[in-house]
Amino acid sequence: MRRGLRGSLVAALALSAIAAWADPVSFSADSVQSSLAKGKERTVLSGRALVKTGSVSISADRIELSGKDFTYLDCSGGVVVVDSDRQIRLESTNLYYDRSKKLTRTQGPSSLEDDKNKLVLKAEWIENNGENEVTIAQVAVRIIKDKLACRAEYVLYRRKDNELELSGSPSATKNGDEYRATRIIVNTDTEDIQLEGGVSGKVTDRDSKKDSGSDKSLPPVDGAPPEAAKPSEGAKP
Repeated sequence: MRRGLRGSLVAALALSAIAAWADPVSFSADSVQSSLAKGKERTVLSGRALVKTGSVSISADRIELSGKDFTYLDCSGGVVVVDSDRQIRLESTNLYYDRSKKLTRTQGPSSLEDDKNKLVLKAEWIENNGENEVTIAQVAVRIIKDKLACRAEYVLYRRKDNELELSGSPSATKNGDEYRATRIIVNTDTEDIQLEGGVSGKVTDRDSKKDSGSDKSLPPVDGAPPEAAKPSEGAKP
């Protein structure tokens, strides 16, 4: 059975089929097209599409609900996800959501805002697991938190443990100090930074004059001494 619903705004509708694990689902859109045949359930929302399930609200240009009990959501065009309970906001161009696993996966330029921990994470691909509070981000990852800024190609964010694990040419900058390593671990609560393998960096000399702009470079991890300072002009050999 196929049914099309059109108008300036379709009133919010509640889906009667609710699994034991699932929260009720309500939705609204400018246009709704549904196929409710058993085993082939599918509903497409177009134009100012909005879906609410539990504490999660998802808005987009287009949202397709499919699977038994409308478990899966495929969203595209200006996607915004807000989880009021977890204080998480996620924005992307394309997003997939599995209601049974509370799993969100984005593709394309994406941004995750963690209001609880005052942290913003941006990447080309983000997977957020609401059950175990673990987020994986890949490709051009950037993280901003207070005076801390990090970059990497791969980031594992364990929210419950207040821990960021960065790899793939990772770097971290804090209060003007720069750090690089094979692997960087950051405590998002204390902002402590742990460096592992191939460590290098640049630390600002806070005892020097403000206008001097001097800094101290960390030696390479192999212990080789830093480049010797050149003698000043006029100095005797």
